[in-house]
Amino acid sequence: MSGMLDSGTRLTAENGDEVEVVDMLGAGGQGEVYRVRTPSGEKALKWYYPTCATSEQEGIVRDLVSRDFDDDRFLWPEAYVPAHRGSFGYLMGLRPDHFKGLPALFRRQLRTNTRALLTACLYTVEAYQALHSRGIAYRDISWGNIFFDPGTGDVLVCDNDNAVVEGEASGISGTMEFMAPELVRGDPGAHPGTQSDLHSLAVLLFMFLMNHHPLKGRRELGIHCLDEAAERKLYGRSPLFVFDPVDDSNAPDPMEHTTVLATWDAAAGTLQELFRRSFTVGLKDPAARVRESEWRDALRAVLDSVVECASCGRQNMTEPGENPPPRACWGCGSGLVLPPRLTVTTPLPRTERHIRLGRAARVQAHHLLPEPTRHDCSEATLVAELVEHPSKPGRFGIANRSKERWTGTRSDGTPQQIDPGQTVPLRAGLELDLGGGVRAVVRAR
Repeated sequence: MSGMLDSGTRLTAENGDEVEVVDMLGAGGQGEVYRVRTPSGEKALKWYYPTCATSEQEGIVRDLVSRDFDDDRFLWPEAYVPAHRGSFGYLMGLRPDHFKGLPALFRRQLRTNTRALLTACLYTVEAYQALHSRGIAYRDISWGNIFFDPGTGDVLVCDNDNAVVEGEASGISGTMEFMAPELVRGDPGAHPGTQSDLHSLAVLLFMFLMNHHPLKGRRELGIHCLDEAAERKLYGRSPLFVFDPVDDSNAPDPMEHTTVLATWDAAAGTLQELFRRSFTVGLKDPAARVRESEWRDALRAVLDSVVECASCGRQNMTEPGENPPPRACWGCGSGLVLPPRLTVTTPLPRTERHIRLGRAARVQAHHLLPEPTRHDCSEATLVAELVEHPSKPGRFGIANRSKERWTGTRSDGTPQQIDPGQTVPLRAGLELDLGGGVRAVVRAR
């Protein structure tokens, strides 16, 4: 192990925990991360390079620890580890192996799908929204600080030691590719905060779904040396969206940028419009940037509208709601056949959710709430799912996976009880009372 700390080094955290260094996990721009043993099990220790171990950074870490921010989507600083050999660090949880970094996604080394990517984007938005709601600005949202499970879309935000209370001055402004233009330019009065976080978040979502940076088009191809001056022009002085509806001088090159051209065409128009706003008026006016709540509403609606292609089985985004315009499969080009949709109506404040009843369709607990504080697509919150008849292929039903008895209406109008574990045949016009004032109806399209 060739790091700042040797294996076997013993330290004492400020909370009294004895810490023993096991091995080094990696290194970044500010310091190194080690696996360590503590009385409560193995954890990760971030240890700052001496040049980064400033009194300002120490104050930030101490403040973050004192906040005791308990959120399973963040590897939050848990305990400050005092100075040793001219530096200091902090303890945090270890990142489980099933969480993967975005570089592996960009290199197409991960097996994932449209639903998982949309889920990851939704969870990412809600994670940063939770942070912002507590008055904390992250300041360094980028592809390097977010990890996701390519199978489920679960996310984990790491490197949280640059987050500060909104309005506090500090040295870090973020990673250049993700920084808001006003910060790149160094505009008078511009400071990293929740408004600049919104720009960084939009860039991150675009890269998640499009596998490309929103400002890297033909202009970047014309740059012979992408040095700091060139980056400041590309991201700060003259930023231009690759799909700007008015100016196409930075449009993707048909030969060099085939991926983003394909992923953009495959994206739902609802999301395209938010990206346009983010990277046109949002580049110039921080107040016009897309809020987390807008991303959340759009992402969950598109997630509920994903449809499998009948020809090749690939997952496709479609427009939420009824009678969306026809689309072709992004994978094989076949016309998509829209399955029936389930419209779930919540009690006051009345909200409608439209769920396309494809083969993998599910109803989760968050679908039954007018305004869920957090979306969860895991097995633990499953309420209903579409299942195929075991002996009659092609015939489907809606299985009750909740703990509540439902009331449905038969085709002749008589009531029908559906107990937990039971399945009701799928048909247009089927009405279900899911309990708690929540009703659902199956519509043909």
